[in-house]
This record gives sequence, C-alpha cells and structure tokens, in this order.
Amino acid sequence: MTVPQTATHIFQTSFGKIIALKENGVIKVKSIRYARSERFQKPVPEQPSPKELIFPDKTPVCPQVISQLVEKMIGVTNIDDFDPDEATQYLSVFRPEFITENEKLPVVVWIHGGSHEIGCGDLPTSDPSDWVKEQQIIVVTVSYRLGLFGFLGGDENRPPNLGLFDIIEALKWIKNYIPEFGGDAGNVTLLGQSSGGDAIAHLMISEGVEDLFQRVIIQSAPLGLRNKRQKMSAEFLRKTEPLKDETDVLKMMDEYRKSVPSVFKYGLKAAMPFGTQYGFPPLCKEEESLDRWKDSAGKYDVLIGLNNDETAFYLKTSEAINKYFGTGLGLKIMDKTVEKTTEFIYGNPARIFAENYAKAGGNVYLFRTHSGSQDYHIGAPHCIDLPLIFGNEQAWKSAEMLKDIPWTFIHENGKKLRALWAEFARNGCISDDSERPEIIKIQKITD
Repeated sequence: MTVPQTATHIFQTSFGKIIALKENGVIKVKSIRYARSERFQKPVPEQPSPKELIFPDKTPVCPQVISQLVEKMIGVTNIDDFDPDEATQYLSVFRPEFITENEKLPVVVWIHGGSHEIGCGDLPTSDPSDWVKEQQIIVVTVSYRLGLFGFLGGDENRPPNLGLFDIIEALKWIKNYIPEFGGDAGNVTLLGQSSGGDAIAHLMISEGVEDLFQRVIIQSAPLGLRNKRQKMSAEFLRKTEPLKDETDVLKMMDEYRKSVPSVFKYGLKAAMPFGTQYGFPPLCKEEESLDRWKDSAGKYDVLIGLNNDETAFYLKTSEAINKYFGTGLGLKIMDKTVEKTTEFIYGNPARIFAENYAKAGGNVYLFRTHSGSQDYHIGAPHCIDLPLIFGNEQAWKSAEMLKDIPWTFIHENGKKLRALWAEFARNGCISDDSERPEIIKIQKITD
C-alpha cells in the first residue's frame, strides 16, 4: 500500500487565508464553513475572515441515526471521526496539485444522498481524489442540514426545504470564491446520488439559483416518491412537534425514530419520510413542477439515470425477507419485486423526465448501469455507482456490496465512467467515440 505523502498548502483568498492539505497530487481544503444558521432558520452566509482557516480534526456532520443497512453494505462509520453539528453548512474543495497559471478547471459539486436523513459531504467512500487526479477537475463536496433540521417543516416555526437553502448558499460561495482555487465559476456541474439527485432535480426549479450551475448529473434519484407527500409530511411534522425545542440533539435522533412507523400507511413514499416539499420556498406548487422543468430546458445540460437493480440493495439484503424469498419460487417473486419497484421509484420517472426535457428542447442523456455478471446475486443495486465514481479501494474494501466483485473490475469500469462524467462536466456532451464502461448503457434523448 502506498504511504500518503502529505504537506500543507496555503490559499490566499478574499474569503481568508486557508490552510490546505497536499497529498499525493491532490490539494484538499476540508470543512470550510460557508454559512451559519439557528435551528429552523434560513442560513446566513459566512463572512470573510482575517483569521487563518484550518480544517478541524473531526468532520462536522448533521446529527443522525446510523443506518445499520448502510453500515453492512457500504462500511462501518467511525463515529469518533465526526462531530455532530445541527448547523452543518460546510464544504470541502479537492483540486489537482499542479495546474497552469490562469487555468480554469471545470467544477463538479457533490451533493450526497442518504434519504435526506443521513450522510455528509466528507466520507472516505466519497473522497474524489482519484477522479480529480485522473481528469484534472475540481470537486467540491457539500454538507447541509438533514432530517428534522433540513427536510421536514411545514409552518412558520419549522419551515421546510432548509436543506435546499443550505445548498443554494454553498453554490453562491462556490461562484464567489472557486476562481481563487483555479476553478471556472461559469462551468459548474452538480452531481448527486439518491436523495442528492432528488435535491438537484428540485434545485433546477428553485428560486434564487440563477447562474449558479450549468449542468446536472442525477444518479438514482427516487423521483417516483416525489408526488402527493403533503399529508404524510404534515402528520410526521405533528408527531415530531414535541422535539422542536429539545436541546439534546442525540435525544432528538432517538425520539423521532419512534414516529416513523406512524407514516407507513402512506406506502412506498414512507421509505423516505423526509424530503423536499412543494408549495414552500424555494419551490413552486407541485402541479407547476413539470412546467418549471420544461422551462429550465434551455438552462441546464442533464445526465440522468439509474442502476438496473436499485431496490435489491434493500430487499435482497434483508435476512428476514430472504428467509422466505431467498430460493426457488420465492426468489423469482423477489426478482420481480425488485424489477417493479426499481422501475416505479427510479426507472420510469428518470425516463419520463428525460423525454419531457428533450421535448422541451433540452440537452439530456439517459443512462443505466448493469452488474456485468450473472454471478452477482443482487445485480446492480442502489449505491453501486459510488465506488465507480470515487474509486478509493481502501475505503471500500470492507463493503458487503462489493464482496463478489474484484476491485480490478470496479477500477477499470470506474476509470472509464469517471472520464465520461468529466467529459460531460466540461462541455455538456458525451461523444459517440468516447470509450464506455462495459456495464453502462447511455443514450442522448431526442425529441
């Protein structure tokens, strides 16, 4: 294993003097605070400071309940590396060590997933260093408020969509300051997976985002769960009302989980009880959303898609379900359920989105990732695209999701995928002559 070669690097910016870490050809600026907020209040931009900005020993993270499924499938989270902070407005910048003078690099902004409930921008499994080095791009990772703090709400005391407002503030910071890191503020691509992709789709139709980004890459967005959420959100809000003034954030996390079963009656959408909410700033009314996306067709290049067996991540890894449906006829029923739920939550909505966008004159590509092997019993599930995009074998080596897949297969396909996504980030197009990974099918959608 290669021993990291580390040193420090100083950025003298108009935001402040920023101390960065230089490691194996990549400069990392970690955990810059881009805004601040009080509980259930909109974010306020962080002001420039004469002080030296040094990234903290621990990574700030929005208070959350650790997901046992994510721990099993992706890897164990070392909680000692993180510091809970309900005002989680931080971003990190990853830049190639060597760039030419006056060079402006394309900027990719990573919006993490996690059902609008868990995760953060800075996890070892989403360290973009491999991508930054290979493709000579800048990647900015964004943390924002989640769950009770960012994606519930519904009244004056607890406004919804605060997580979206956080991301918008991050994008404003990037537009203002990324040129001082060598980035092109006029060439910004938003990249999001799962709920991060859902957030990006809704940023496209949000107020206050003019000229903040030019392209979007939406991976595995659960757009099939976006409609008719009002009653569920209102009930969940009422159930969690007693927690709004709780000072112990960890107690809040323990207590709100007790209210989740109360929304199971709302069906599949209850799998994601937190989310973006129409009819509240910065979003339009739900019935206006399709027209708003059509109106945005001239503004943004779009690359949208999914993995072929998204819901296998949840269904085929459940010991309780596999007890009855793991073999024979039960397995056939399981396979059909994965197929149907994948299409309902991810596949059909992505296709319809792409077709509507193309009809409105938009530049849009649709992709689908496959497993590439019949021997892999859960196929190409939710999150399988993450090691392809980010690489980092060390971070992924214990992932149950990859136990049957040689890392050489991940690396070879991932390197090609990273090149394709970087090509799109540079110019909004993917050439017919560009090399494709064997596990992905991608097409330009035309009217």
